[in-house]
Amino acid sequence: MRAHEAGWAHAAVSVRGPSWLPEPADVNALVPLLWSSTARKDQDGVLEVGGVAVTDLVAEHGSPAYVLDEADFRSRARAFKQAFSEYDVYYAGKAFLCTTVARWVAEEGLCLDVCSGGELTVAERAGVDPARIGFHGNNKSLDELTRAVDLGIGRIIVDSFHEIGRLTEIVAAGSPTGAPRTARVMVRVTAGVEAHTHEYIATAHEDQKFGFSISSGDALAAVAQIHATPGLELLGLHSHIGSQIFDSSGFEVAARRVLALHAQISEEVGVELPEMDLGGGFGIAYTSQDDPADPAQLAIEMTKIVTEECKVRDLAVPKLSIEPGRAIVGPAMCTVYGVGTVKAVELDGGAVRTYVSVDGGMSDNIRTALYDADYSATLASRSSDAPVLLSRVVGKHCEAGDIVVKDEYLPGDIAPGDLVAVPGTGAYCWSMASNYNHVLRPPVIAVLNGRSRVVVRRETEDDLLATDMGAAGDEQG
Repeated sequence: MRAHEAGWAHAAVSVRGPSWLPEPADVNALVPLLWSSTARKDQDGVLEVGGVAVTDLVAEHGSPAYVLDEADFRSRARAFKQAFSEYDVYYAGKAFLCTTVARWVAEEGLCLDVCSGGELTVAERAGVDPARIGFHGNNKSLDELTRAVDLGIGRIIVDSFHEIGRLTEIVAAGSPTGAPRTARVMVRVTAGVEAHTHEYIATAHEDQKFGFSISSGDALAAVAQIHATPGLELLGLHSHIGSQIFDSSGFEVAARRVLALHAQISEEVGVELPEMDLGGGFGIAYTSQDDPADPAQLAIEMTKIVTEECKVRDLAVPKLSIEPGRAIVGPAMCTVYGVGTVKAVELDGGAVRTYVSVDGGMSDNIRTALYDADYSATLASRSSDAPVLLSRVVGKHCEAGDIVVKDEYLPGDIAPGDLVAVPGTGAYCWSMASNYNHVLRPPVIAVLNGRSRVVVRRETEDDLLATDMGAAGDEQG
């Protein structure tokens, strides 16, 4: 059903929870699937992550705050590296990136994907080997591409004929020192596969902005143009069917179509491409309805798909790479909020919805508003024996759609001053955060073995006004 233009508050609502959300036997208990591996509650019901109580973190750093479980992050990175041992595994910088995390990625033997000059700057500042960086994006500027080529980026994932033209211009010009330039490139293709995910994060169907269509012939034309261009080294094809994907069925269809193109290139262009990127975008558990796949099982299934299709087509299996997406950092982080108000709102028919307002919201997690995403929550600062109440956790912004958690059972005595924690906020929360209503972006605090450190500090009002030329007294009249 089409959403109302003015937002959810103007549409029909129900106070009944979704079918997948049963009333909990113990509202104080964590659902382990949703939380990082070190998350637990102590005897008083206080949430601990990495051996650090969130009450202590908030006392020192304030709220809201993102809490990043370093042990969990590294464990998930290691699991993908081990499961896909013959692959290159690319961490998605767009999910969450700071210099500390970029170093963790490199230390765990993973490669790194970036999508902008800014992300590339973070990777460079962190000391990541440029040869282990992939550069994505559908509209890379001439300056971004020039910088990537001069840094020796391992691969540039080409997304349009205009980008091929820009790269051709860059390599033809040579470097400022007069040395020749080369660019290692992959061609992103759309395989026409509809991923089982939200429309805006399904990226291999035809009607979207990414890649060259296989069915239209654009992908083959792009490969032929690159192959014929001196200075451009063609590595292979790249396919990405979407994000928050839980099984390998979509990959099977996409791999067959991409390998068919791979064989056609060998026959018609006269080159057998050495590499292939299968994408990834593996899902995580945001709520109890989600059932993420194990990396080892994914590796078995995806390798079998490619191996069997190559055998049918009499092709050598190319060097493979994958991009797990949110699956590494997503579960490794939670967000802790302070409760400010609790409001029972009477609805038609005598029903009541309880709104729990917290000190963050859509400025630190836009995904509920943007993708209609579901999240979970728990009372994080104490235990409670009160009867459960189906609640909606909302933010502090001047926007009716400012929802953090649409439906969750929380203790009926939840009150101002309590802390609420939301798991699974490691991916696309801080990285998509904003200053809506001039709210300051929260810090990211890494925890490990009972110790904490700030890896991204909280913004200040001085940060907020730093680019406001009128506030600085430098406004030009």
